[in-house]
Amino acid sequence: MRVYVGTDPFTHRAHMLSQTIPAGPTALDDAEAAARRMLTQVRERRELRTDVTLTELLASHLALLHASGTTRHSYQCMVTKHVQPLLGHLRLSAITPELLDHYYSELRRCRDHCRRPQKNHRCRPLAPATVRKIHYLLSGAYHRAFRWGWIDRSPTMDAAPPPKAHLEPQPPTPAEAAQIMDAAARHSNLGPLVWLAMVTGARRGELCALRWRHFDPVHRVLVIRASIAQVGTTTWEKDTKLHQRRHLALDADTTAMLVRYHHAQQHRAASIGAALTPDSFVFSARADGATWRPPDSLTRQYRRLVTRLGIRTTLHKLRHYSATELIAAGVDVRTVAGRLGHSDGGTTLAYYAAWVREADQRASNILISRLPTPRRPLATKPDTRTTTRRPRCPYETIAAELRTAITDGTLTPGSALPTIQELATIHHVAPSTAHRAIAQLTRQHLITVTRGCRARVNKTVPST
Repeated sequence: MRVYVGTDPFTHRAHMLSQTIPAGPTALDDAEAAARRMLTQVRERRELRTDVTLTELLASHLALLHASGTTRHSYQCMVTKHVQPLLGHLRLSAITPELLDHYYSELRRCRDHCRRPQKNHRCRPLAPATVRKIHYLLSGAYHRAFRWGWIDRSPTMDAAPPPKAHLEPQPPTPAEAAQIMDAAARHSNLGPLVWLAMVTGARRGELCALRWRHFDPVHRVLVIRASIAQVGTTTWEKDTKLHQRRHLALDADTTAMLVRYHHAQQHRAASIGAALTPDSFVFSARADGATWRPPDSLTRQYRRLVTRLGIRTTLHKLRHYSATELIAAGVDVRTVAGRLGHSDGGTTLAYYAAWVREADQRASNILISRLPTPRRPLATKPDTRTTTRRPRCPYETIAAELRTAITDGTLTPGSALPTIQELATIHHVAPSTAHRAIAQLTRQHLITVTRGCRARVNKTVPST
């Protein structure tokens, strides 16, 4: 029995649903039931309308995906190296949640997908974060196929990628930062850049995109409004990661350093008969600052510098150094998030949770040391009518910390909270415990929880 479905959008051939009915006394009834079932599938568009492979679907998905050039290149590399060799030849209907679970396990076994042990080969697992990115890429592609009516259900909905790992930032120590600064100062083109990276916490592409018109020495402000991206040897100027402009206040020493550096660059340009303009790039290989510096060249120069010093670190960790030093100095998380360019305080709170708790503990110690000593001992029996019970259970402790962050403005109205898994990792509890904390805040009308989305702080927070 065959039912015409339509034309395959890729092969342009007729696509048919077919089923074989075995002979027997109930064959006629079985055939009629099968016919009704297949016709219902056609009417409700629940049949598979194409025989394309996963590689063909991903090619169509990436061609229509709204993403930056670097993101698109990253996805294409993952498809070429990790998806096509293992799953690319399979039809969409052949990929099941069970198959995806085994696929993710294989990626965690060996990133080179070796079949058998080989000489001079050591299996290295693919990072959980990369496996999750592959899962999100497949989910987006299958969701597009579902919207197009090619499939009736996505296998990624029931697949289980590795859980999100909470990675603690590893900034250089103050002693290491001093060594790096002293060594970088010997290079006229690297010292000011490393200084700015430590002070502002800007990303490397944002530093490479700085122009002299973005620096205001009178008001001591640096504006970050663009970034330089690089794929291979190709570079281009683009918007910042979160498409936002940041005005960073500078201290007197940093302002003076940039003024001296500007004068030095002016003399350098004049020596070849050129001149700097407001549109000249602050960090450029050319004397007139007409071109930006490729981010990869900056990374290589910094790597050579720290390797000679015997320090294991990366350029991006200067961003962590800036954030952790600000938090340790008592700067509120909302201000730190603004300087780093995070979308909200929730990202900063989740990533730098250990430093936030340490700074909070120091703040409480400083406050108690400055309190005046009462003339008579305070009452040991609190008034239960006005005193709030201290949290006793782990979920109450988590809820109390989040409640404080909401009421003091660290988590602004509309900002996203850390995920259940992030809270569980930060506080070393089970996800169910973190879920109870979120449920308590929901009952107190402090946050709103929507299925499939991160919990967000309510626009109007009730007074406490």
